[in-house]
Amino acid sequence: MGAFGGGLGGNGEVCGAAAGALAVMGLRFSRASAAEKEDPRMWSACREVLQRFRNEIAKGHGGILCREIARVDWHDRDAVRSFYKSDRVRECARIVGDTALLTGELLERAAEQDTRREPPKPLLPTLEGTAP
Repeated sequence: MGAFGGGLGGNGEVCGAAAGALAVMGLRFSRASAAEKEDPRMWSACREVLQRFRNEIAKGHGGILCREIARVDWHDRDAVRSFYKSDRVRECARIVGDTALLTGELLERAAEQDTRREPPKPLLPTLEGTAP
């Protein structure tokens, strides 16, 4: 997941924390095989991630792009060195932490919903002959 850093491979694009949260939602709610149906909660969870990321976590930064949040050109080595010596690196760490908390909150909510519905399905298929 390190390649998500710096706005997807150091390109200043979508914040890696937001992209990582969406990847987790995809792993949690997407189908494990073509025969399975996709859990419709995936779309609402992804929408909530991006809305809350934009409106709460990265509020005041102008958007969800790393270059807007970190205000650094990741291709400029001197700018990157300056970034890591500034308070902006702490702000990025806060954003990553807050996004991780949001991701955990959404996963816990899904687990609670699952216990009220049916036994949760394993995230990864089990091997034949092994107990889940």
